[in-house]
Amino acid sequence: MSESNWKEICHIDAIVPNAGRCALVEGEQVAIFRIQKSGNDELYAINNHDPFSKANVLSRGIIGSLSDRVVVASPIYKQHFCLATGECLEDEATQLKTYRVRVENNMVQLSA
Repeated sequence: MSESNWKEICHIDAIVPNAGRCALVEGEQVAIFRIQKSGNDELYAINNHDPFSKANVLSRGIIGSLSDRVVVASPIYKQHFCLATGECLEDEATQLKTYRVRVENNMVQLSA
């Protein structure tokens, strides 16, 4: 993937640690999560659309871990989605789109 595909989204401080934010990228809502582990930030980005409730709410979900996987629980029906893969833990047939995300010069960047 070329460097030109990265899009600046926001300053890293705009995302509260261990929480998510929603961004509109090329017409799609993307949920971006900032997880702090041992003082370091890990960023994840998945589609913000919850396929079970049909609502754009995942950026407001509850973050946790299940079986060593970092997950977000939908705030509506509570299905868990792996932030690294987009997989729904309760329904293997359901998969969310994931995005590459990074921080450059304190700016969160997303590759759509």
